[in-house]
Parts: sequence; structure tokens; C-alpha cells
Amino acid sequence: CWHRSTDDRYGEHDDGSSFDGTGIGRAWPLLCGERAHYELAAGHLRTAEQLMAVMEAVARPGGLVPEQVWDADDVASAALHFFGATGSARPLSWAHAEYIKVRRSLYEGRVFDTPPQTVERYLRLQTPPGHALWRFNHRATRVRAGLPIRIESLVRAHIHWSVDSVYLDERCETHRSPAGLWTADLPALSSGSRLLFTFFWPEANHAEDRHYELVAF
Repeated sequence: CWHRSTDDRYGEHDDGSSFDGTGIGRAWPLLCGERAHYELAAGHLRTAEQLMAVMEAVARPGGLVPEQVWDADDVASAALHFFGATGSARPLSWAHAEYIKVRRSLYEGRVFDTPPQTVERYLRLQTPPGHALWRFNHRATRVRAGLPIRIESLVRAHIHWSVDSVYLDERCETHRSPAGLWTADLPALSSGSRLLFTFFWPEANHAEDRHYELVAF
């Protein structure tokens, strides 16, 4: 089984005491189903079947799949046993839905709900990207030469920028996109060129306190 995140605090404490607003997240069986879909898509049928079997193995009498299973030494005083259900939700409808999806995908020998448009665009046609993207939750430092650069932000911004210069003497404004983001398109870079840029936030009348850099390869 897999943990939900590296710092998941939604679970019992080490001594088995109940979640009280903090704790340690335990192993989530439903993630075996998600991983099984990955393995099936990669052509690893046997591994996907084994992961489905894990989901079946953790089910309690009656077939109820828990949200989390105990992944440490037994704590008999708290009735917590290795690979047994914790005090989390049971049954967890999300886990049961994932199990049903895995069963159907294995039956069909493919991830049954793969969007056909995605397969067409990226697998069959192998459509290349139209832009190199930069946003605050994806602060790229390198971009492919020849691709226009699209800067995205959540609020309106003025972007001050330059290519191969420390003087940010170019300026453009972001425009609201149909998706609700604010975007600005900057020209493509040649290999080895460097884009330097920063932001001014007009609503807050505040300038970003650092510069960002993209290098083309």
C-alpha cells in the first residue's frame, strides 16, 4: 500500500491513540487501485492483478474496504494489527469505486475510462506543445528553444522582462484567458538565450521582490 502523502497527519499516533486533529497518516488501500491502473497502462498485467488482490486482502468480512490500514507493529491495546483496518472510515466509497474500476479495467485488458481525446492527441498524433509554460506552482528554469513562452498568474500582472540583459526594459500586461487565468505570451528564445523577468501587481500596487530566469536549450 501507499501513503497519501509524505507528511500526512490524518491517522492514529504511533502508540495507537486516536486521531485528535493530528497524527500519522497510514497506508491507503485505494492507492493500490490507482497504481494498478498505472501498471496496466504500462503493460504490467500481473502486477496490476497483484495490486487488486491487495485491495481484496484488506477487506473486512462482508467485503468492506477501509480507508487506511495499520502499517506498523501491532498495538493490541488499541486493537490495531498489521495490515488490519485502522479507526478510519469503513467502508470508504472512494476505495470501493476504485476497486470496481480496477476489476473492469482488468476484465477489458485496458484502463477502461482513458479519455479517447487524450490518446488521440498525445499517443497517436503525438501533438507537440504550443508553448513553454511558466507559473508560480511550476517555476521552470529551462525551456525548449523555439517555443513561445506563456506566463500564467492567478491575478492581473504587468511583466517586466528582457532577453540576455539585466535591464528589464520590456513590459507587457497579462490578459484574462477563458480558463480564468491571467496570461502573457513572450517570444521564443534561441538556444542558450536567457529570459529575465519579474512582476508588478497593479491591484496591490506591489512589485515582486525577485527576478525569475528561463534559459533556452
